[in-house]
Amino acid sequence: MSVFTTVLARDLRLAIRQSADSLTVVAFFAIATVLFPFGVGPEANILARIAGGVLWVTALLAALLSLDRLFAVDFEDGTLDQLVLSGVSLPMVVLAKVSAHWLTTGVPLIVISPVLALTLHLPMEGYLPLLLALLVGTPTVSLIGAVGAALVLGTRRGGVLLSFLVLPLYIPILIFGTAAVEAATTGMGFTPMLSVLGGLMILALTLSAWATAAAIRQAVE
Repeated sequence: MSVFTTVLARDLRLAIRQSADSLTVVAFFAIATVLFPFGVGPEANILARIAGGVLWVTALLAALLSLDRLFAVDFEDGTLDQLVLSGVSLPMVVLAKVSAHWLTTGVPLIVISPVLALTLHLPMEGYLPLLLALLVGTPTVSLIGAVGAALVLGTRRGGVLLSFLVLPLYIPILIFGTAAVEAATTGMGFTPMLSVLGGLMILALTLSAWATAAAIRQAVE
């Protein structure tokens, strides 16, 4: 756990110093969401119907912006080499870095999402499911993205390749996250969708750290 807390504190300090990265993610989320009323039209009924899907799609794309730098900086300056050679638990290092990524990108997206939902005329019944779904789903986004970020280490145009790798894996999160919001706005229960998202998060938490650590070792070697 000392490795986890040390790496987490270090990455959070770096994120605070380079706050422009987090602000870029939030700005993209806000701008992309606000553009939809201009493209679709101002009709409240249409916007309310697509609000959940729009918020989830833009949130996934916004989170994707910062994934290519999750390990790239440490790979370039040799930090990953030192961590691998030091013999510390690499999966624990991965979990710490993923936690820092979620705290600096996922949490801001969750915080701003109710404000953006107002622009899309999301019914009041959809706000709680939206927040809960994002709270459960965004950690899975970071965990899956970490695997992709590790796989493209050292490759040219890694950001483009990363998108092709992880976007198909985000589809279940998108489906059930959107379904939770739609179920609540139509008077149905949204708990089953949240349960599926929770199961996906547990599965990702179980597998992604080991898969990411293996990919990092391969990239370093």
